[in-house]
Amino acid sequence: MTERAPLSRKISAIAESATLKVDAKAKALKAEGRPVISYAAGEPDFPTPSFIVDAAAEALRNPANFRYSAAAGLPALREAIAAKTLRDSGLEVSPAQIVVTNGGKQAVYQAFQAIVNPGDEVLLPAPYWTTYPEAIQLADGVPVEVFAGADQDYKVTVDQLEAARTERTTVLVFVSPSNPTGSVYTEEETRAIGEWALAHGIWVMTDEIYQNLTYDGVRAVSIVEAVPELAGQTILVNGVAKTYAMTGWRVGWMVGPLDAIKIAANLQSHLTSNVNNVAQQATIAALTGPQDEAERMREAFDRRRTLMVAELSKIDGMSVPTPKGAFYVYPDVTGLLGREWGGRRIDTSLELADYILDEAEVAVVPGEAFGPSGYLRLSYALGDDQLLEGVQRLQRLFG
Repeated sequence: MTERAPLSRKISAIAESATLKVDAKAKALKAEGRPVISYAAGEPDFPTPSFIVDAAAEALRNPANFRYSAAAGLPALREAIAAKTLRDSGLEVSPAQIVVTNGGKQAVYQAFQAIVNPGDEVLLPAPYWTTYPEAIQLADGVPVEVFAGADQDYKVTVDQLEAARTERTTVLVFVSPSNPTGSVYTEEETRAIGEWALAHGIWVMTDEIYQNLTYDGVRAVSIVEAVPELAGQTILVNGVAKTYAMTGWRVGWMVGPLDAIKIAANLQSHLTSNVNNVAQQATIAALTGPQDEAERMREAFDRRRTLMVAELSKIDGMSVPTPKGAFYVYPDVTGLLGREWGGRRIDTSLELADYILDEAEVAVVPGEAFGPSGYLRLSYALGDDQLLEGVQRLQRLFG
């Protein structure tokens, strides 16, 4: 009998999402009755605002929502996204420049599929969200990490990008506010990077899903607002998951030049077709309705951020930059490494995260998921009581 043909080498090479893996392990331990507190998933603990849920319920009473719709998204939703893009990113676009996707992840995937050719190098500032390098490689691109540590507030400079640029560089990933660090580039920093990309004809894939979650009076300035001329070579990715506590609704979008959006829409027409119509109707309500509840959630994240930074900073060996956006802290834990804890030699943040889960029953994501070792990501998108209890467990563990 002839041996079966092999599985896809490209797909087999994909690494499992590290954040989802840690979160799944934490949930499994909870199901066994262990009192695990998880800082792993970037998921708001709040319910989706009731007026959004009501819009979805109303949509269920309209049989039109039970049928196929335009693969690129409902016209009314694309109009609402165009209005949001102008309001928050300073870019005027037509609905034809928008594709509604199944969450921000699909938008990221399709963006790279649209602008990356085999062998193209994609500059990837690190620390980075765990999905970016996998999505780049699925487009046959080559991720090139450009690392900025805590001493730079995890923000890369033009000089670093220029040092990494080669004749094969065609794309830059730009994320502000950042997952996993919460860092927000200033307007001046954003403009400098945008002008550099424009000068070299480099595409920019900018993920703006956290743009409405900023603190201390900081505003996340879009790279196309800082450098309007860059709009012809930029794809913006966004969605409702984080701002409106709608992670499970799976609605995101991509915005960009007509030619790039057209081929991305063609891909989606074969890949998934339209996003769930009921979820699209709910998203229209989220973007066009009252923003009071979204603001209350942002204020709660701000309060939790302050608490997390203050309490984690009490642990000798942790250096905790204050994040200005998103809902993560990203402490440098190199001061805890190269030592014995609980009779175990701990040399990497991966080993440290395992030790913390085993001994303190606290789930965190190690820096290896986002770039170099030596860091931990903790999400503060969880209830206040658990948030404090988890940090106090860490204080006792390393006290």
